[in-house]
Amino acid sequence: MKKTIHSGRASLVTLIAALALAACGQEQPQEQQAGQQEAPPYAVEVAEIARQDIPLDKSYPSLLRSDSEVTLVARVNGFLEERHFEPGQLVEQGDRLYTIEPDLYQATVNQREADLQSARAELARAQRDAQRFEQLLSQNSVSRQQYDQALADQRVAQASVAQAEAALTSANLDLGYSNVTAPVSGMISLSQINVGNLVTPGTELATITPLDPLEVRFQLPQRDAFELRRQLGERGSASDITARLSVPGQTNGDNTELEGRLNFLGSRVDTGTSTVQASATFANPDGAVLPGQFVRVRIEGLKRFDVLAVPEIAVTQGLMGPQVFIVDDDNKARERTVQLGEVAGPWQIIRDGLSAGERVVVGDPAGLEPGRAIDPQPFEGSAGAIVEEAEQEEAQQEAEQAEAMQEGEADAQPAEEEEGAQ
Repeated sequence: MKKTIHSGRASLVTLIAALALAACGQEQPQEQQAGQQEAPPYAVEVAEIARQDIPLDKSYPSLLRSDSEVTLVARVNGFLEERHFEPGQLVEQGDRLYTIEPDLYQATVNQREADLQSARAELARAQRDAQRFEQLLSQNSVSRQQYDQALADQRVAQASVAQAEAALTSANLDLGYSNVTAPVSGMISLSQINVGNLVTPGTELATITPLDPLEVRFQLPQRDAFELRRQLGERGSASDITARLSVPGQTNGDNTELEGRLNFLGSRVDTGTSTVQASATFANPDGAVLPGQFVRVRIEGLKRFDVLAVPEIAVTQGLMGPQVFIVDDDNKARERTVQLGEVAGPWQIIRDGLSAGERVVVGDPAGLEPGRAIDPQPFEGSAGAIVEEAEQEEAQQEAEQAEAMQEGEADAQPAEEEEGAQ
């Protein structure tokens, strides 16, 4: 009987304990929820997004070339007598570079001048005979046939003069070609032919590469070309578009970047690459960059029109992909999965998932959770400032962590030394 009573009491005690534990378990989440509700609102920049024109910061690879590069070619036969430059020298237009037996061609010019004088003398005689026969014909002293023959001789003499003049012109041209001059200004290459060698028409002598200006041809993706053509429609001329050239790998200050102008934008899309050809011209007075270098060209003023965008830092990675936090009517944070477009400097273009007029957290979302109360802070529209501020905070935290680790290592070393001494 006592055992039965004790057993009933034990069961009652067990039941009371279980109910107490269950009550505690219910109170604990309620207390946690109360604690979460009592958490202060999260202060972060919030903006009501609207469609806008976003400038792009894009660059395109290209190979530098000089549009006015010239290969010097011999145009006469003869021995190369002199070279009047040093390889790698900057030459000016009109400078004499090579001499190819000018005496031979000067002698030919003298001979052609003598032939011209002889032809002119023969023409003068034929003209006098024609005039005399004309007078005699009026007096019936000569026949009509004799007069016609005199006129024919005059015309033949005139043709001989024209022929002699053409031969003299040709001889003067050859004499000019015997002295090879620079057709453009620029840097001259190594000479392909040594002095004393025989050259013929078509023999390559050297190459002159103008360094200022430089032309850069590059390929624009068809969408960028479309937007750029749209801007040209507003501005009116390709030369109004500024282009900047940078040479990867150079770190010598101002010489790493040149400023120029867009001078051509193609009117057709390459079906193989889906790109449009463009070119820009850059002033290069100091010869800072050379043709043949690989460079990158950046077009200033290129935009995406009528798009939605948020600061790049506002985008996080969720379970369903890229997401941002929007703020509902109760100032609570809500997740929203989005489709991303291009990155334009500090801005991230949003292709889908957001609508104009929605409030979006544009500040640093670190530590933000769905349902968290938001204390909206004004956004001044400078995405770059937000990104820079977040980077500074991150760098400061990393520096503090590194300093703490160094202090911990410094404290650990004396303790190890004491243990070793014991």
